[in-house]
Amino acid sequence: MPLYKISKNELELITENNFKLEKDIKKIVEANLETIFGLKLVRSEFTLSNLRVDTLAYDKASKSFVVIEYKRDKNFSVIDQGMSYLGLMLNNKAEVILEYNEKCSASLKRDDVDWTQSKVIFISPTFTTFQLESINFKDLPIELWEVKRYSKNLIRFDQHEAVTTNATIKSVTKKSSTVRTITKEVKVYSEEDHLKIAKPDIKELYFKFKDSVLAISDTFTVKPMKQYIAFKTKTNVTDIVFHKSKMTIYLNIPKGKLDDPQHLAQDITEIGHWGNGDYRINLKSEDELEYVTSLVRQSYRINS
Repeated sequence: MPLYKISKNELELITENNFKLEKDIKKIVEANLETIFGLKLVRSEFTLSNLRVDTLAYDKASKSFVVIEYKRDKNFSVIDQGMSYLGLMLNNKAEVILEYNEKCSASLKRDDVDWTQSKVIFISPTFTTFQLESINFKDLPIELWEVKRYSKNLIRFDQHEAVTTNATIKSVTKKSSTVRTITKEVKVYSEEDHLKIAKPDIKELYFKFKDSVLAISDTFTVKPMKQYIAFKTKTNVTDIVFHKSKMTIYLNIPKGKLDDPQHLAQDITEIGHWGNGDYRINLKSEDELEYVTSLVRQSYRINS
């Protein structure tokens, strides 16, 4: 679909300005990691065991490390390369943590990292049909992001979502010891993983809540994490933790910034919790759904 700019009610075609080099993509991404992915840059051109990682990043939300690779050529295997990078990182945990501590002036310990949520992100101007089909596994810790640069200094990043997630990567890589090791340690979480604890009426309530939140903006993405399901734009807007007979909604809003005339939200600044923000709501029925959505909309405005 062509992209246009409106100028005095006339449409001006925006043309694609192709990347000539991988390093051009890399330079833009590393300078804007927080904006694009919500990640912190650890090291560019990081070498482990004589192999180079394009970008090593850290995800504060999941407390995990992320490898980012940039590709312009189409002749590479998403699964083979992705698993190799993951194996490289998991086999060199001490070096990865040391690099983070030195570059970020931190004191991260091995047990502070959730290695189960490690992942690899491939960024490319285009992917082949075969590469796109290869991510159709529910437990594959690999993401494919397409980047397009246009005239007028415009750029766009789009994540390719799996078409189906019924198959498991274990079923097609039984002979690979590297994959077996990684799939034992790395866990890709799904909505179903969280929903299995909830009663049927709470599951139904969640999907109605989800529809309401996604209707706020088409910039939302739903990211199942280890402890919660995150609804994100450029950062987490609201996080959901499930219980048998209720769902707890965390609002990423600082204390004192929430307009809550019904006093439905609880201040949790002094309470340990999984989600982001200073307020939570225990939702049990559809009666409060519209009002709760209005509170989520406030978090969206603050975090967008």
